[in-house]
Amino acid sequence: MTSILVFVEHRDGTPRRASLEALGAAAATGLAPIALVTGPGAAQAAAPLSAAGAKKLVVITGGDHYSPDGTAADIAAAVGAHAAVAFVAAASSAGKDLLGRVAGLLDCAPLADCTTFTCSGGVFTVQRPILAGKALVTVQSQSKVCCATLRSNTFAVATGGGAAEVTTVATKGGKVKVTGVAAKGDAKLDVKEAAVVVSGGRGLREAAGFKIVEDLAAAFGNAAVGASRAVVDSHWRPHSEQVGQTGKTVAPQLYVAVGISGAIQHLAGMRTSKVIVAINKDAAAPIFKVADYGIVGDAFEVLPALTEAVKQAKAAN
Repeated sequence: MTSILVFVEHRDGTPRRASLEALGAAAATGLAPIALVTGPGAAQAAAPLSAAGAKKLVVITGGDHYSPDGTAADIAAAVGAHAAVAFVAAASSAGKDLLGRVAGLLDCAPLADCTTFTCSGGVFTVQRPILAGKALVTVQSQSKVCCATLRSNTFAVATGGGAAEVTTVATKGGKVKVTGVAAKGDAKLDVKEAAVVVSGGRGLREAAGFKIVEDLAAAFGNAAVGASRAVVDSHWRPHSEQVGQTGKTVAPQLYVAVGISGAIQHLAGMRTSKVIVAINKDAAAPIFKVADYGIVGDAFEVLPALTEAVKQAKAAN
């Protein structure tokens, strides 16, 4: 059966959700997804992938550390060995890095940050944002192997898979090795992986104003706090929370923009969110043009009431 190779990232042996979504997108095409895992903990990470839609598992062994160029060579070799017609990965930092490397090795065109991924009659069709997110373009891949990264929180995770055949392959090795990762010192949910993102802007007046944003995010439970560039530049919030063209691109189920005017740079990072709610005192703010729901009012009055309503709704369920 025609196959798609999916690179699966993991942390300490636990597959990342964004990679499981990429695996689900591959399964949804009707082709056979082959999951490839590498680095320390690869064997442990491979275990749950059968249930997530993988028909085959390729475990790359022999590397004490993750190697970007070595992994790209391993992926290119696996594509050839399994006659895969596509390679996909999550549009994460690692996925974006690998996309160019693998596409170069396979002499194929890379398709980055796709929001749709389908295959019909052997032809892959994707949709991806262009012009800083102001427009979406539909593209058909004419390459011998379709190489793409898929935006997180856009595709469903597959369930109900069976046992998958496991193949173990020694790594080809690379010139570059990642010897350590400086992780955040807290356990906050990342804005790229959260189902709900509550972002604040200059309308919150000062850093202390983010308390109402944090309270609403906590009420949802599965939410992360985001920020506009102006807020990060003012050192109110860390850069890891910045949403926008020079920050992170997010696509949550719900995006709440609080006191954010809606500059093009910010819209580029969040306009593909499923539902957008804007709260701003300025009825003419550009953010309302992309919002599904808008509230014209003072955030310091609206958010506490909204937070209480969310708490009551969750308590009732």
